Amino acid sequence: MIDWQKEAEARREDLLRDLDGLLRIQSVKDPATMSRKRPMGAAIAEALDYMLELTEQMGLDVKNVDGYAGHAQYGNFDPETTVGILGHVDVVPATGTWTSPPFEPSIRAGKLYARGAIDDKGPTIAALYGLKIVQELGLPLTKNVRLIFGTDEESGMSCMRHYAEQETMPKVGFAPDAEFPMIYAEKGQFNPTLVPKRLPKETKSLVKLESFESGLRINMVPERAHAVLSGDIRPLVEAFEDFCREHRVTGEAEINAGQAMFTLTGVSAHGSEPASGVNAGTTLALFLKDASFQPEGKAFIDLLNALHEDFHGEKIGIACSDDITGPLTVNPGVISFGFGEGETQIGLTARCPVSADYGWIKARLEECVDGFDYRISDVREASSHYVDPSEPVIKALQTAYAEMTGEEPTLLTTGGATYAKFMQKGVAFGACFPGKEMTAHQADEYIEIDDLLKATAIYARAIYELAK
Repeated sequence: MIDWQKEAEARREDLLRDLDGLLRIQSVKDPATMSRKRPMGAAIAEALDYMLELTEQMGLDVKNVDGYAGHAQYGNFDPETTVGILGHVDVVPATGTWTSPPFEPSIRAGKLYARGAIDDKGPTIAALYGLKIVQELGLPLTKNVRLIFGTDEESGMSCMRHYAEQETMPKVGFAPDAEFPMIYAEKGQFNPTLVPKRLPKETKSLVKLESFESGLRINMVPERAHAVLSGDIRPLVEAFEDFCREHRVTGEAEINAGQAMFTLTGVSAHGSEPASGVNAGTTLALFLKDASFQPEGKAFIDLLNALHEDFHGEKIGIACSDDITGPLTVNPGVISFGFGEGETQIGLTARCPVSADYGWIKARLEECVDGFDYRISDVREASSHYVDPSEPVIKALQTAYAEMTGEEPTLLTTGGATYAKFMQKGVAFGACFPGKEMTAHQADEYIEIDDLLKATAIYARAIYELAK
């Protein structure tokens, strides 16, 4: 009888050392350093190379697929039966105030703090060490196990689309990039960009909105917002402190050279769970909703107010739900206002139920934003994903989870998107345990070291169950 937990514990120091090296790489997508061989930028390429070098040292067969992704395979069996494990080495920007530097891993009270600790570098290393346990124990397998490392999970998943075009994607497997026990259904995505129908004109108004900026990615709840106003600004500056106190946010307002500058800090969260955060952009718009702006400024602020805390799209007319994945959610993640062409836009992500009709959603949203003199300039869609609960992959992973934890392997759904959808019968499997805080995309992101090792043991047991 194999003691999987003991095997994971025996590799604690090596695992933490290898994870530390990966976490120190600031693998945020960087257009400034992109090239043909490094399509996501230099830092992400460094992280991909790190994982391929690590797995090559383990004796796995590795391949870099044009810098978009890479894989490391154990076994040389029928490729049609290969088990896939899909993780990612890119991370979202480390916004907010951190207790320790986000790319200098720090262990405090049994928790490992760093950007990527839970999303997804920690779980990816855990899965790798799960395979390492199976390999080093010499357990007999009948199927290949292929670890695939993606580089663009946080910005559209172009990496896995490219990989699937160039390589044979496994049909069965898991993505260690969500929660335990298991996610068998993922919502789809409807991600529109809203823009004004016409360029702004110079008009007189009591207050002028000069600029507004909030948010970096649609899949993050904006943590900070900044607005610049001119005109009759003193009453707004004087009222801002009371507003912040009333709404339990922090903010600053100052007057400089005849302009008022407002900065508001909310709470970041994953864009698929907007109610878990405080959207700084729409909250600042709430403060500004009664200001006597020029027409373009007023339309922009009014539309943001329609989106404020409209977590399920009810105010903008796109609310829908189903019994599998629950209600649609909406996050305004990238918000900007300016006077040049293309400077004013609101980027949304709507996470849609499995049964959602995207055509209906688009038509209803167009009808709503038309009332603010806005239109949809473009839409990026992603289909939902669903694996029948009776599939062997689900039964195998449920067996592994139940044996290792003694807990019921309940099937879950998510509004987030994972690489699991690139496999015909792929599911998301860990690494955040039930009842534990999920800190992906937040400041002071962490994973508990005991949970990291527990996940490693589960992954080892799961890999053996799937590939034996």
